[in-house]
Amino acid sequence: MKSRYLIKSHRLVEDQDLRELTPDILEIFEDIRQSVLIADPYRCLGLPNHSLRGELANYRALEIDWNGVAYRLVYRIYETPAPKRVVILSFAEHDPAYDRALERKPR
Repeated sequence: MKSRYLIKSHRLVEDQDLRELTPDILEIFEDIRQSVLIADPYRCLGLPNHSLRGELANYRALEIDWNGVAYRLVYRIYETPAPKRVVILSFAEHDPAYDRALERKPR
């Protein structure tokens, strides 16, 4: 069986990002956090996602389009040290998600 990933979130994901979301998109976030990212953070079980470049190199973005709005969940995968984990930096509409990820990433 393939190893699973521990999921962590930047503190502002809970304090800021999730408070701004509708109940529907919050439910989608929880489903993704509890299944997709734990099992398959690289391919996201076939959901649209991509590697980021530039200042967010080594991070990934999961693409979620809901009711005509483009959301992005920005995260980084750590294979070492154990346990393997995914750290979520931001979850918001397209541009704010990337802006927040840049502000929150470790220096």
